[in-house]
Amino acid sequence: MFKLVHQDKNSNARLGKLTTAQGEIDTPCFMPVGTHATIKGLYPKDVEEAGAQIMLSNTYHLFLRPGMEVIRKAGGLHKFISWHKPILTDSGGYQVFSLALLRKISDKGVEFQSHIDGTKHFFTPEDVIDIQRDLGSDIMMPLDECSHYPCIKDHAEVAMKRTIDWAKRSYKHKQEYKGGGPNRNQLLFGIVQGAVYADLRNICAKELVDIGFDGYAIGGVSVGEPTNLIYNILEITALVLPVQKPRYAMGIGYPPDILEAIGRGIDMFDCVVPTRYGRNGTAFTSAGKVKIGNSPYIEDFGSLDEGCSCYVCKNFSRAYLRHLFNAREMLGLTLLSLHNVYFFLDLMRKARKAIQENQFSEFKKEFLGNYNNSPCA
Repeated sequence: MFKLVHQDKNSNARLGKLTTAQGEIDTPCFMPVGTHATIKGLYPKDVEEAGAQIMLSNTYHLFLRPGMEVIRKAGGLHKFISWHKPILTDSGGYQVFSLALLRKISDKGVEFQSHIDGTKHFFTPEDVIDIQRDLGSDIMMPLDECSHYPCIKDHAEVAMKRTIDWAKRSYKHKQEYKGGGPNRNQLLFGIVQGAVYADLRNICAKELVDIGFDGYAIGGVSVGEPTNLIYNILEITALVLPVQKPRYAMGIGYPPDILEAIGRGIDMFDCVVPTRYGRNGTAFTSAGKVKIGNSPYIEDFGSLDEGCSCYVCKNFSRAYLRHLFNAREMLGLTLLSLHNVYFFLDLMRKARKAIQENQFSEFKKEFLGNYNNSPCA
């Protein structure tokens, strides 16, 4: 399933290849987020041509709308959305805790009210595995309890212990599946919780490793804590996780944070940042973020990013993109989102090349020097 291809000689950055039922994924990788089974504003073919090898969708949202009956009748999520590469589905646990109108958590599972229509539902860890089996995703995530920041240690420990128990139940339920077809080959990752407490993270990681998951995610990061704490959590957790299994930092989505995480041995990333920022008029470039609606770009006929080879940068000027954005034309939001997705995927390509050449530390330093010290506005 996962092959460690190369370890950078001067850092913990690493190259890997993750094999799933729908294809192979080169790591480190970035997964564009399609919360509602669509990467907002973009055609699937454009996302694929930008270099995406995998996308992420959300179990909570798809369960509520369009509902599992529709997706089952469509033949699974891949057919429903016409995406023929791997898909990772998260458990929906974070959305239950952050979006549901009312929720009650117990050791059995979580009861919640839909944020859409107020209907009541109950998720057990087993239910979440069954839902993702019907979705037919390539990588499933178990139900977990995410601690928000700040969180006192007693609460974080309760959530961590519950996450471990739910992980055991999820793994057991998956192993008991007797059906055939591609759903039998779905991968299941464990999720390490424990808030900002190193001892809790270590306990959780070791317990999950003993279970024997196909890969391991680091959850409960990027939920409001300072970046130095995020980096510390990633580093101490990665040290406990198996070398021969993929490591996934959930929700890490800004270029500097991604590069710092890669240098600490993390392989997989996802975030809504590229398309969310695109829809709000901000482009990521090698020289920093550009707020395209600002006046300096009225007569700027250069490309969005001179070093970028995406469709947007090859064909349109900053002046035109500014015009589209300020005229509230949908094309402007689409083009900025497409550029941003390409930028993140290209950053992964460049990082992989640097790791292969044992030059990752130098690459990171040069990239961050240009990105953080730019006059772009």
